[in-house]
Amino acid sequence: MPDFMPAVVCHGPHDYRFEQIPVPQPGPGGALVKVEAVGICASDLKCYHGAAKFWGDEHRPAYAETEVVPGHEFVGTVVSLDEQASARWGVGVGDRVVSEQIVPCWSCHYCKRGQYWMCSPHDLYGFKRRTPGAMASYMIFPPEAIVHRISRDLPAHHAAFAEPLSCSLHGVERANIRFGDVVVVAGCGPIGLGMVVGAVAKSPAHVIALDVFDSKLEVARLCGADITVNVGREDPLRVVADLTDGCGADVYLEGSGHAAAVPQGLRLLRKLGTYVEYSVFGTEVTVDWSIISDDKELDVRGAHLGPYCWPAAIRMLESGALPMDRICSHQLPLAQFQKGLDLVADGSSSMKVSLVPD
Repeated sequence: MPDFMPAVVCHGPHDYRFEQIPVPQPGPGGALVKVEAVGICASDLKCYHGAAKFWGDEHRPAYAETEVVPGHEFVGTVVSLDEQASARWGVGVGDRVVSEQIVPCWSCHYCKRGQYWMCSPHDLYGFKRRTPGAMASYMIFPPEAIVHRISRDLPAHHAAFAEPLSCSLHGVERANIRFGDVVVVAGCGPIGLGMVVGAVAKSPAHVIALDVFDSKLEVARLCGADITVNVGREDPLRVVADLTDGCGADVYLEGSGHAAAVPQGLRLLRKLGTYVEYSVFGTEVTVDWSIISDDKELDVRGAHLGPYCWPAAIRMLESGALPMDRICSHQLPLAQFQKGLDLVADGSSSMKVSLVPD
């Protein structure tokens, strides 16, 4: 075991560095994991650019701490763990594993109610120093982590997609899709494509995918969308109105992260429809709340992380239900993290960009 390892380290907005840092050592009940692949998420990009996050009246310039290793969607192999950790997680040395992106405290108000994904301390891998992420050769799973085994038959960068897919499935669950529903998914990036797959699994009447890139809409069709709309050329309101005799869609799943997609969704929905917001926005978004109340009496729901959806996401990946070779578009060495961030920022030529440690 080496004493030092290569890692990406956050020193602030626009200041991520490829460095040599000490290999971490697990404490009692934890595990040392050799990272096989780590995906770059849109939230990683927003942290890199110092996007604001708002909590009531508190406004922070960025929500990744400095001196932290980023990366919260990953897969790896267990290198060492004690009997306590092995018994708790049901894994052993040599097993391929993923860990849910949040490390719950298990003692706050939400954790005690089983709502661990809203844990008050909210320690996510790669955002706080006490839970370093996976943009490194090795990482630690703390005793509080939630760990799942995943098949070695999957390419590593496919297996790491369990994290965004679980998030997508949670968004779909929040929508309570019914037979006969017309479902619209905004954005055909990794989250949106996972929403398409999850929505199709609920057997609605139609799943309509929206994006500005034809290449992404093509992948959405491979994921099961029966109607695709390039919103740069075609009006989605007219498409949905023509399909529903003017009523509007039953469900709108927002996974694009673009501010314009929010009022678009409110307009696309029928009266008494359901809006689910999953995206993380770089700025505040303002809408006409009268549409939600007086005009349509909409159900507007948020969705965060992927609670209780990881086993289903892993089964989907292992079953080959997704066109993963198309979704996982780029795999780069860890040292090329900046190129990876730039690909995600551009968005036109990439879907899921992954980093692969040496």
